[in-house]
Amino acid sequence: MKLKVTLLSVFTFAGLTAQNIQNNPGSNHGNKFEQLGTILPTPNIYRTASGAPGHGYWQNRADYNISAYLDEDKRNLKGSETITYYNNSPDELDYIWLQLDENQQSNVKNADFPFSSTLPKTSNDQQLKATNLPAKDNGYGVNLEKVTDVSGTPLRYTVNKTMMRIDLPKVLKKGEKLVFKIDWNYNIPNRMKMGGRGGYENFPEDGNDLYTITQWYPRMCVYSDFHGWQNHQFTGRGEFALVFGNFKVSMNVPADHIVGGTGECKNYEQVLSSEQLARYRKAQNSDEPVEIVTLDEAKKAEKNHSKQRKTWTFEANDVRDFAWTSSRKFVWDGMNVVIPENNNKVMAMSFYGKEAYGLYRKFSTKAIAHTIKTYSEFTIPYPYPVAQSIEAANGMEYPMICFNFGRTEKDGTYSEGTKNGMIGVIIHEVGHNFFPMIINSDERQWSWMDEGLNTFTEYLTEEKWDNKFPSKRGPAWTIVDYMKLPKDQLEPIMSNSENIIQFGPNAYSKPATGLNILRETIMGRELFDKAYKTYAKRWAFKHPEPADFFRTMEDASGEDLDWFWRGWFYGTDPVDIAIDKVSIATPDLEAIPKANEITYKVDKPLQNDFEDISKIKNKEDKNITFYVDKDKDLQDFYYRYDRGQEKVDNNKDYILNRVETTTTLDAKDKEKFKDITAYQIDFVNKGGLVMPIILEFTFEDGSKLYDKSSAQIWRQNEQKVSKTYYFNKNLKSVQLDPMRETADIDTSNNFWSNDGTNFQASKFQVFKQKQGEAVRGGANGKVNPMQAAGKK
Repeated sequence: MKLKVTLLSVFTFAGLTAQNIQNNPGSNHGNKFEQLGTILPTPNIYRTASGAPGHGYWQNRADYNISAYLDEDKRNLKGSETITYYNNSPDELDYIWLQLDENQQSNVKNADFPFSSTLPKTSNDQQLKATNLPAKDNGYGVNLEKVTDVSGTPLRYTVNKTMMRIDLPKVLKKGEKLVFKIDWNYNIPNRMKMGGRGGYENFPEDGNDLYTITQWYPRMCVYSDFHGWQNHQFTGRGEFALVFGNFKVSMNVPADHIVGGTGECKNYEQVLSSEQLARYRKAQNSDEPVEIVTLDEAKKAEKNHSKQRKTWTFEANDVRDFAWTSSRKFVWDGMNVVIPENNNKVMAMSFYGKEAYGLYRKFSTKAIAHTIKTYSEFTIPYPYPVAQSIEAANGMEYPMICFNFGRTEKDGTYSEGTKNGMIGVIIHEVGHNFFPMIINSDERQWSWMDEGLNTFTEYLTEEKWDNKFPSKRGPAWTIVDYMKLPKDQLEPIMSNSENIIQFGPNAYSKPATGLNILRETIMGRELFDKAYKTYAKRWAFKHPEPADFFRTMEDASGEDLDWFWRGWFYGTDPVDIAIDKVSIATPDLEAIPKANEITYKVDKPLQNDFEDISKIKNKEDKNITFYVDKDKDLQDFYYRYDRGQEKVDNNKDYILNRVETTTTLDAKDKEKFKDITAYQIDFVNKGGLVMPIILEFTFEDGSKLYDKSSAQIWRQNEQKVSKTYYFNKNLKSVQLDPMRETADIDTSNNFWSNDGTNFQASKFQVFKQKQGEAVRGGANGKVNPMQAAGKK
């Protein structure tokens, strides 16, 4: 275990130190192109050097059977669960860890990650109150009623803020399972006032609540080969690390509530009216959204608060979590979606109040359908039977269900920004079904592995929704303002979730932009898409780490991308490549080759001037007989020459017998080259981050040419490089990065114009190459000592 912890520590803090690891720190080359090497964890039987799961890969599992009771009057949720936990690890466990995420809403049970505070400039009646020292319990957080084994015997447990450890009465060995029970309750917070991901929203106009019940049950922590127990506290930001399992959940709610949840409802026949059930069955075969609960029915339900109860039953297999929603305000529509890659039939459904009807009825369910189809193209085929979007004035994701915003004005109108924002957030949150609900990364540690990869795939999906869609994250130019920030306001992408200041740009935008640059500019779509799909396929329903992603992208594409991961993910340098200078030269077509007479002296013996200690000791060793001394046939002219036994005049001057390789140009060649002009463009890397050099050449006749040099052009000098081009028409201007595809933070130094005053043309000589006889023996036309001595 100590070895595992040590390796993890190196990787966990890589974001703070790894970008400074340089093999040649005093040099102007090599450092940015060094392999990541020991920055990445050592491959093993669980995770291979190719980025794929190893032959010894394992992961644990947890199945849940949960009953919930929603008390609308008290705004309290009561639950009882039976967890079956499977130890598939090679380790023996004497305790297990569970997450109590609702404790983050408590002011005395929370994770205690405070923020700095200062005097306010303004305040309001909700904010201004006397500081209670010590803090008084605000009444929120999980209240544990019972923790027992399957027979009802109490289990010993300890609660540490948002985490609970259960001490097992006997060791849980490899291949064994543990069945235990927990009863609990908690007061549901008003998430519109207190914040958080789950809770209720109250609508004063009709006196109803809309409940989003999320991270609501005590749930198992991940125990893994790379971390052991992931029991880092939940602070509200770093999301979740969870195990896969099967869920059976029943929710007892007011009879006039409509419930949506992870998985499939198993008793629609009991909870829906005959008309609603008939509409649901129609929706299952419709390629257009069908209202299952109509707007009129939802408005009527808002007015009559039933005191009766109904129980809804859901089941979901191979999911890592379960969330649900409940309200009498819901309009509910749905349609059938077929995923071409696996022929999976999916019910795409939306739940929303009348406040969102003008937007959600038109766009939501179709946006779900578009998302799961497009993500299936770029990753893996969507495997689940349901995908749902709930309008709840926020954005958060869970398996098969997510919560999004999107309400109209009271008159039913809406702005374009609201429409696009709603479509974008639906695509994003539905897309989270893939990252991290299926490709199940550790969000508590690496936010970018779900948010960044998902935001990138969201961008691809938005682009396929509407070519004019104003995506805010993904295009390279959108990250420039963030990359311009001072270094003390930036962290590497490879940083822990809780330590990031600019969380949105760091965890969402910069990773998404980097992947888009890889796809469009560095790798190309074909190579990138194959590698990206390979990563998704390899790690579907598993627990990937950053190294698994980095290695797979290289393994499946044949591209060495360590320089990119080092710069973009481990560093904070921006891209700022500048055109420093353009030098112009024209050919001298009348140049005559010079035939200068060259003299030289015959080479002296090619022996070391200094006899090293090994030669001296070998010569003195009476047990050593040298091979050339034993075999007289090996004692040639140079054996004797080296020992002074052959005499050569080393002071005599000889004339080099040269073979002329060039001659003057003929008339045909002069005509061919008369319009050629050479342009040397000098580039300076002012930002520090290497990138391809992309150029647009514009000529005086209005024509254009384009060229791209890969980032490898910087490998021998990371600070400055030059490229020379030969054109047979006059160059008017050069534009660096014309499509703004590298996130260059300063485009003012990306342009050069040939105005005739900012250069002085030079000349370069041009000769015609002759076909000459090759010189034998590497003598280059010189007399060797054997020739000078007249020996053979």
